[in-house]
Amino acid sequence: MIYITTLASVILLLCGITAYKARQVRSKVDFLVAGRTLSWPVLVFTLLSSWIGAGSLLAGAENAYKNGFVALWQPLGGWLGLVLIALIAGRVRHLAQFTIPDLLEARYNSTARVLATVAIVISYTIITSYQFIGGGDILHLIFPELARRTGLYIMAGFVIFFTAGAGMASIAYLDLVIGSMVTLTVIVAVPILLFRVGGWATVIHALPATHFEVLGNYSFAGALALALPTLLLLVGNQGMYQKFFSARSESDARKSVIGWIIGTVTLETLLVAVAVIASAKLRTDRPREIIPLTAREALPPLLGAILLGGVFAKVVSTANNYLFSPATNLIHDVYERFIDKNASQRRILIVSRLLVIVLGLFAVLQATQFESVLKASLYAYTVYGAAVTPAVMAVFFWRRTTTAAAISSILLGTVVTVVWEMIQQHGPATLQGKIASIDAVYPALLTSVASLILVSLATTAPAAAKLKQFESA
Repeated sequence: MIYITTLASVILLLCGITAYKARQVRSKVDFLVAGRTLSWPVLVFTLLSSWIGAGSLLAGAENAYKNGFVALWQPLGGWLGLVLIALIAGRVRHLAQFTIPDLLEARYNSTARVLATVAIVISYTIITSYQFIGGGDILHLIFPELARRTGLYIMAGFVIFFTAGAGMASIAYLDLVIGSMVTLTVIVAVPILLFRVGGWATVIHALPATHFEVLGNYSFAGALALALPTLLLLVGNQGMYQKFFSARSESDARKSVIGWIIGTVTLETLLVAVAVIASAKLRTDRPREIIPLTAREALPPLLGAILLGGVFAKVVSTANNYLFSPATNLIHDVYERFIDKNASQRRILIVSRLLVIVLGLFAVLQATQFESVLKASLYAYTVYGAAVTPAVMAVFFWRRTTTAAAISSILLGTVVTVVWEMIQQHGPATLQGKIASIDAVYPALLTSVASLILVSLATTAPAAAKLKQFESA
């Protein structure tokens, strides 16, 4: 009963925040970037909550249950990316755009905008889809009579409602509540869980020695293939840039990154620790469920209920963010840009909310195609990271990048990732055997970066006028 009560309280709180913020939405700026009013403390928790979702709570935990602390290689890529982000957060806010394709069109052209939008829609709806999977799993644990697939549909309904309600303002303040609650709960839960399983010596004795090694069961290339997609997603992550565009000032954007770094390193390390420690006591044929299962079976009821409610809310939060971003792209980068340039604010809000619903249903469809959240997350990260991130980083760090190079990089990064994955899943057996051990991130990133460099050097350098606004940023 305590689990049901806690989950109901969390849902009511989220509904209340969404309803309150929805009343304040009057324009596109309010809906897409919260009126550019977010202070740095709010930004810290919305960045933290949008980044740490099912990818950490389910995919990272799945890997930690199977292989131990080598699972930290996946968040390590994000931590390295955060160092780079600290250098450009203020510059991003100075540009005051709405989306990543905004930046790409300003620096390159409208073709780069459209191709980036395609890559973002593919990647972010996949990420949203496995948040739905995670939410369905959690609801099944709380209500065993509820089928996981039914729970997935219920989760999708919650997310679509919350996202369509008030846009960025709703998401940011939901994240403030969720991020602070989950962070505090996990910090308290780790020592209690360690005590209840019998201490660190018991954990070491119960698990293979490889669970505590730097590479564990992975080769260095395999471990790097965990880190690279995460690194690439973070440094080019549209959701993150959109939060910076929503900041009250450049100073707020810069300050938020410091808190984000501290929170991310702490929370992701503790979540992997929870999965490893719990695996010494609990057994499951669904490793992705190890953290919610730990909350239900291995912690005191009240703490477990709060953690389970927090995990559910975290998954909702991440799904909100990754559903909202592609909807933003389609309304701002396609609808307003090419379909109805003179659309009223009211019409834009209506179309925005309809797009959230359509993309949410598309994500539900994709959720039925994945079993491993870990594989789905790495695929989604690679689509985005190989296609969009190199061209975005070039905006800030390489003046010589040309429009033709950016277009070829985005296009090849997307195509190589998707084709590589299709061959590994559905291609001829002989070809599958040849590439089975090569993660898509390697050919996709190599092709994307090589085309960015080689085509830039082979084509005419961009005009100084094109670069001026980015030099002052």
